[in-house]
Amino acid sequence: MPIELPDSGVPPASAVPSSSPLSRRTFIATTGVVAGGAVVGPSLLGAAEPATAAEPAAATAGPGSRVSLTVNGTRQTVVVDNRTSLLDLLREHLGLTGTKKGCDAGACGACTVLVDGRRANACLTLAVRLEGAEVTTIEGLAGDKLHPLQQAFIDQDAFQCGFCTPGQIMSGVACIREGHTRSAEEIREWMSGNLCRCGCYVKIVRAVQQAAAQGR
Repeated sequence: MPIELPDSGVPPASAVPSSSPLSRRTFIATTGVVAGGAVVGPSLLGAAEPATAAEPAAATAGPGSRVSLTVNGTRQTVVVDNRTSLLDLLREHLGLTGTKKGCDAGACGACTVLVDGRRANACLTLAVRLEGAEVTTIEGLAGDKLHPLQQAFIDQDAFQCGFCTPGQIMSGVACIREGHTRSAEEIREWMSGNLCRCGCYVKIVRAVQQAAAQGR
């Protein structure tokens, strides 16, 4: 027996005029084009990509300055970013990698060098502020033979991994020149900014005492 459904008052699909401004087929075609344009549009345009890629480089590039200084007896003139540290100038621009980058925050002393005869943390020293300065690194300490403190480090076996050794030696040289070697305690005090993760402090002090006894 056929079942009669109640009249919902909605005309059947066939009753909808074919002249409707947005048919189902038109709607699907339109949304497909819009979605496809959203996906492929940027890659087809492509013009914005080089500019976007260049933005980070432009953002990180800083103003540069020319600086002339003497490093290990040789006059050097370089153009560096104004934010470049003496440590990066030595390592990255001049190839003097004996000066080590440890904490890069002035806490370990691995980057100690002499600036105008005084010890300095190269990582905390801006290169552009050293116009006309004289810098001595571990590479420039020895002449025809090892510096007495370098030899003392060997004699006293005052290193293990050796990473902190350049900074320890440069600080020790300054410590001797400053006259702070009257006792082991004084040496420890004036070299307390140089850390040794291997724990060679006793032998380092002995090495400084040996070199100090030679007047160097």
